[in-house]
Amino acid sequence: MAPSGMTTRYGSLAQALHWLTALLVLIAFLVSAGGPPARVYSAASAPTLLLHESLGFTVFCLLIVRLIWRLFDRIPQSPPMPTWMDVASKVTHWTLYALLFAVPATALLGAWFGGHPVTVYGFGALGPFFRPWDAGASLAEIHGTLGDIIMWLAGLHAAAAIFHHVFLRDRVLRQMLTGISDPSP
Repeated sequence: MAPSGMTTRYGSLAQALHWLTALLVLIAFLVSAGGPPARVYSAASAPTLLLHESLGFTVFCLLIVRLIWRLFDRIPQSPPMPTWMDVASKVTHWTLYALLFAVPATALLGAWFGGHPVTVYGFGALGPFFRPWDAGASLAEIHGTLGDIIMWLAGLHAAAAIFHHVFLRDRVLRQMLTGISDPSP
């Protein structure tokens, strides 16, 4: 399969970036310690926090790569569907992109304003770059809420793709799956 998309499906690179992002977001969510800063930044939580922060940093980097690739990649045409579905799809996709930015951004700023570094495999401790400020705890709470929202929205996104596949029998899901012959338009 070509790295670039076609009129009926995404290319292999877009598919790989999509599924890798989804997997890393899910793992980051599952390993997140959550709770008050004393618990999150405790010595007992350090290995989990390192993994969570590293995954979040990787998701953020993947988002940048995805957005750059999207500028050059061919986006498949949507199969025929009601206007409201097409609009809902576009709003959902762009909201997910916004959340893929906002979740790591609020984590970084929350940690740094809370006086904590963000530690990433291969890079070590990054920051804090700001004086501790009360906003750190609020940003960390926002990070947790946005993390919950992205999981719910990603679940809705997946359910919609399955609905298209099972009930509408169109190519919405197949255009993002590797190893399936190119569906007819």
